[in-house]
Amino acid sequence: MNNFSIFRDLSEHIVLRINSCREVHHLSGWIETKQHHDYDLWYVQEGQIEIRTNDSVHLASAGDLVLFNPKVAYTASNLGNDCRFLYTHFDFGLGDQHRILDQFLLAGVMVSSLVPEEISLFLKAYKEHQLGSSMSGIHLKGCLTILVAKILECYEQGEYVGQFANPAPERKRITSLQSLQPVLDHIQEQLHMPLRARELAVMAGMSEKYFISYFKQALGITPGLYIYQLKMNRARELLYSKQYTIQQIAGLLGYPDPYSFSKAFKKYYNVPPSKFD
Repeated sequence: MNNFSIFRDLSEHIVLRINSCREVHHLSGWIETKQHHDYDLWYVQEGQIEIRTNDSVHLASAGDLVLFNPKVAYTASNLGNDCRFLYTHFDFGLGDQHRILDQFLLAGVMVSSLVPEEISLFLKAYKEHQLGSSMSGIHLKGCLTILVAKILECYEQGEYVGQFANPAPERKRITSLQSLQPVLDHIQEQLHMPLRARELAVMAGMSEKYFISYFKQALGITPGLYIYQLKMNRARELLYSKQYTIQQIAGLLGYPDPYSFSKAFKKYYNVPPSKFD
């Protein structure tokens, strides 16, 4: 298992909200120094933009994407001619962890050739949104989700690494998922066994109280909810396979009896496993 598995296993807990999305045109000589409270994604449509952050200098040209982390200061200016770009302010969270993307080195300049289809979909959705189409807000949110997912995929596959260095507090948070990796691997491998927070805390070298707090800060949900989510994901896959009885699935997921499993399953999916398809 790697850190990116959390986006698959906890996809139901991902929340994306667009706060603003619009095009801007800046004349030659434009310069701004800002930091935003949310994520900011630019698609450069025209010109070249110099971006300074944490004493480093980067250049974004027409066709590039630029991603800024929240609360990270930057200074941007156009080089020579006018510049034009589409910016999107958005929140991206996993459970109660509203800054889950900070744990990956994503902030920086990305060439559009890595995500051409996703950018095309997003730009089309933006134009529809500007025209006021009835479902354009949902479409725009969906296309941005696809674009962010593709950026994460490129990062996971080593095709892209952000160049904007995170400040010290953010660098510290990057290690939180890594430090929990042995625990997450253990949960995946022992999902058929009873899993207690106290024992997982020992594995992580923490007190139980601190472990639960640390886990929730890193993943946005408690260890108990994480385990429950994995069990329900696995239960769904096993039911779809049609190879196991409900009693067998209960045993495979560590439930003491079919009744306990059925109760947990119905609580999550609103239907008993016997009627799930």
